[in-house]
Amino acid sequence: MSNSDYDPACLPDLLPLYYRRLFPFSQYYRWLSYGGVSKNYFQNREFSFTLKDDIYVRYQSFTTQNELEKEMQKMVPYKIDIGAVYSHRPSQHNAVKSGTFQALEKELVFDIDMTDYDDVRRCCSAADICSKCWTLMTIAIRILDRALREDFGFHHLLWVYSGRRGVHCWVCDEAARKLSVAARSAVAEYLSLVKGGEETVRKVVLSDPIHPFISHSLSVVERYFRQYAIVDQDILGSKDSVDKVLALLPEDIKKELTDNYQDEKNPVKRWDRLCTVVEQKRSNSKKGGQYFDKEIMLQYCYPRLDVNVSKGVNHLLKSPFSVHPKTGRISVPIDLKELNTFDPFEVPTISLICEELERPRPDEAEEDDMKDKENEQEAGERRRIRDYKRTSLAKYVKVFDRFLEAMARSRKGEMLKKSDLQKDF
Repeated sequence: MSNSDYDPACLPDLLPLYYRRLFPFSQYYRWLSYGGVSKNYFQNREFSFTLKDDIYVRYQSFTTQNELEKEMQKMVPYKIDIGAVYSHRPSQHNAVKSGTFQALEKELVFDIDMTDYDDVRRCCSAADICSKCWTLMTIAIRILDRALREDFGFHHLLWVYSGRRGVHCWVCDEAARKLSVAARSAVAEYLSLVKGGEETVRKVVLSDPIHPFISHSLSVVERYFRQYAIVDQDILGSKDSVDKVLALLPEDIKKELTDNYQDEKNPVKRWDRLCTVVEQKRSNSKKGGQYFDKEIMLQYCYPRLDVNVSKGVNHLLKSPFSVHPKTGRISVPIDLKELNTFDPFEVPTISLICEELERPRPDEAEEDDMKDKENEQEAGERRRIRDYKRTSLAKYVKVFDRFLEAMARSRKGEMLKKSDLQKDF
């Protein structure tokens, strides 16, 4: 069975098996309880389930990992969304005095969706993606990951493939989870460069001098731009696409390039010519600025954020390890060390991993089992560890494990720091 042989009609048969034997509940619970930060942190978290036939159930909440497992196995959600940590248990929100039920904390989240790039990608549109336009997601992750770590000082970023055509980022540091709506908006605005709707032609306008954040972002875009935009997307190939690029330039440069392009048909040379003309114009200009070439690069490649997702504390976002009902692909964590080779089409489908589960077992899985048996006391837990390890899901759970380990280490470091400070007093 190839990875793409997924039939949505099989979902009702496959999901119960997935939630019974493959979903990584213990890691999931470990993530969302954050080392037991506060007594009710996990209990007051909102989950929302989309059931078969688009039945939408909000304000679910669970007391323990066991309760979450049982409920998910019973309800078999087609999609799982994660919301905020509230002042009270979301499942009891109707019983709480009006106005007192409030969203208190949530990870700072980002949602980047390929459809927002439809005006600048020529290979696909709407829900479709291919390896050519996937480069846009690679660029987005590189730019945002660097900025969130270096400019804002966050450490615990979980990048997740949405299962179809985009990526999500969960910033899980305590400081990020406590941010107010105003602070979230400020971060999202800082990271947004492409402004304006369909009627706006020039969506990126740079001022002089270029802000260091934009310079960093440009150095990422420059690494990919020629291959991605000039070669793969061929943005200077046809008359239509050339006109779109030239529309972003002032009249005099536009005219000079139009004349030049009559003779020069090679797209790479056309781009080089554009850069040369803009550079000359810039060096002759008294008023500085005029980074037209850089604006074009950013307009075609810079991450396009759905700012509203990042601003609200109570906004829901699709959960990692949820299954995308249309593609059958699992929403898996992305290993940034292997970002350039991450291929959305290699991400396992639910049909593939359920089929792998039924296959006879190789010897090394047996060895793993022995280790698991030593480590795990409880039979049910042991079986689950064994089960996902026998499938293509294993390497993605490993990425999640490493993320959780890093968070646990830094929590331990914080605790030690606190106790040392107390000793000093």
